Amino acid sequence: MTARILIVEDEVLVAMEMEAIIEESGFQPVGIAADSLEALKLAEDKPDVALVDLNLRDGLTGPDVGRELAKRGIVVVFVTANPRLLADGIPGALGVVEKPLDDGLIASIISFAIAKREGRDVVPPACFLPFSGDVASRQVGGRHAHG
Repeated sequence: MTARILIVEDEVLVAMEMEAIIEESGFQPVGIAADSLEALKLAEDKPDVALVDLNLRDGLTGPDVGRELAKRGIVVVFVTANPRLLADGIPGALGVVEKPLDDGLIASIISFAIAKREGRDVVPPACFLPFSGDVASRQVGGRHAHG
């Protein structure tokens, strides 16, 4: 079954480009949400993974959207130009990647998120900043990072 991906992004050109890359990579876009209400409505279609920006049409609502989507069992990866805003992480979310993203990176982030959803032990892409769990304990700078 093809993984279903929700895009939560208010910049229409960025969202449309992400949607095209997702389709070209063999995944199925569920839709594009520009604000928190639209994101929660599209989440009813039960996507496997959500790529969530922080600043949406209705303000800095991405973190709250991510929390709610994670509670619903959706794997959340934040995609933002301001990853420092998530320094403390978001409960239930997998992690964050910094914009801008190239085509191959979007596909590798989604593949990583799907593998984690399936319970596989996989190494994240180099640009991925994990929030917690076994991903955070991977080797960093020759030592194990604990957190």
